Amino acid sequence: MRRARPLDLPHVARLAAEHAAYEKVTTPLPADLSQRLETLLFGSAAPRLRCFVAELADGEIIGYASCAPELSTWDGAEYLHMDCLFLRNGHRGLGIGPMLMEAVQGEARALGLGQVQWQTPPWNEDAIRFYDRLGARAKEKRRYFLPVD
Repeated sequence: MRRARPLDLPHVARLAAEHAAYEKVTTPLPADLSQRLETLLFGSAAPRLRCFVAELADGEIIGYASCAPELSTWDGAEYLHMDCLFLRNGHRGLGIGPMLMEAVQGEARALGLGQVQWQTPPWNEDAIRFYDRLGARAKEKRRYFLPVD
């Protein structure tokens, strides 16, 4: 596991597109997404978005996790929101997912944040079992999206 670098952006964008397709949502165009991610990940001295990649010995990037600090009014505290965790099919169940999670938890610790939060679709039973094995607890909610014109 390592932090994403600018040269990784096309790979991360392709993985994000695969991730979106896997979750049955509109797939972003990797080229456009790569440019937007560059701004979020590397566009300032203190970028808001963080990304970790799982890389094989031959340099192939087969997974990623992205996260950003957020806050909870109810808790009166900040937490690290893990926006994405994705491994390509064929690389799941090999211990890579827990390493990505540890990278995200390490980022939370480095930022002085006491919690990581994320979402997964209710039909993604494999992910739910994975998160349960890690000791995570779920809260049921629906996520809404409202475009701003």
